[in-house]
Amino acid sequence: MSMNEWISAGALGLIGVILLVMLMQYLRLREIWQGLGRCREALRWARIWESENRELKRSLRAQRRVVEELKEQVDRLQAEQV
Repeated sequence: MSMNEWISAGALGLIGVILLVMLMQYLRLREIWQGLGRCREALRWARIWESENRELKRSLRAQRRVVEELKEQVDRLQAEQV
């Protein structure tokens, strides 16, 4: 084998190694990108649940106020009957 053939074979091998490294990086980047997509989805659901939670707390406070008002009315009515 001549020197040019050795250099060509070495360059071809180096190109193969570079392609392999690029493939590994592509697979890793794809995995990271998919993980980021899952994080975005989880964040979206967390915001939805947080919004629902705030709405439920507001509703609970309103219901407690109604219950307190009803209790006061019952107390007044009972006091009037005595």
